[in-house]
Amino acid sequence: MIIKKSPEEIAKMASAGRILAATLDLIESNVRPGITTGELDKLAERFIRSQGATPTFKGYRGFPGSICASPGAMIVHGIPGPHRLSRGEIVSIDVGVTLDGWVADAARTFGVEEIGAQTRNLLEATEEALHAGVAQCRPGNRIGDLSAAVQQVAEAAGLSVVRSLVGHGVGRSMHEDPQVPNYGRAGKGPLLEEGMVLAIEPMTTAGKPGVRVGGDGWAIYSQDGSPAAHFEFTVAVTGDGPQILTPWHLPAEQRHGGALAAHGA
Repeated sequence: MIIKKSPEEIAKMASAGRILAATLDLIESNVRPGITTGELDKLAERFIRSQGATPTFKGYRGFPGSICASPGAMIVHGIPGPHRLSRGEIVSIDVGVTLDGWVADAARTFGVEEIGAQTRNLLEATEEALHAGVAQCRPGNRIGDLSAAVQQVAEAAGLSVVRSLVGHGVGRSMHEDPQVPNYGRAGKGPLLEEGMVLAIEPMTTAGKPGVRVGGDGWAIYSQDGSPAAHFEFTVAVTGDGPQILTPWHLPAEQRHGGALAAHGA
């Protein structure tokens, strides 16, 4: 069942989203050679809790981290730990924040200092695909419209869409209906209505779309070892068009405590 949210409930999710966006900005400023994914996890948890929120992922189905940190060919669900980032590597950071019972969910993939042209194309095209999907989040469109938009941008850039992993609805629970694939046919799928809130999250590889699960039962890798990217927004469908509840690169005055102001895009 798809649970629609009132404007007041969307505003509460946006408050969680601003904390999440500031968390990703904090992580971005600390991504450097030599830092461990476990250290990034501690930074994120400390900041989230300092804002009166909780890290949604921690303890979710037994997951031990506050963030998912997935380097290189790992697509999603990486457990933070001793892995040290190295120059030229990429790492996908997925974060969930719960504030007053409402969840926001977002992800970005970062390059560690300079990255090669192929890897830069992977990141830039995946982020562009995310924005293409967001642009379709209008009442009267269908899930297939945003899925097809994501797929078109990603594949035009020579990337493969990971078909076995999808986005989802989000609200009081991290995973709600509907599923949001990153491929599909325009005009198909559930109707988008005002009040729906979706986690749109293109996951792509520079190689083939097949995946494998790591030995810890959590991490999911590209099957062919090609680098992977993951970008995600929480987006509300409104009468005025899509509202991004987890915008990154917030102005400084919106990053901390009570100074966080309403923000949508």
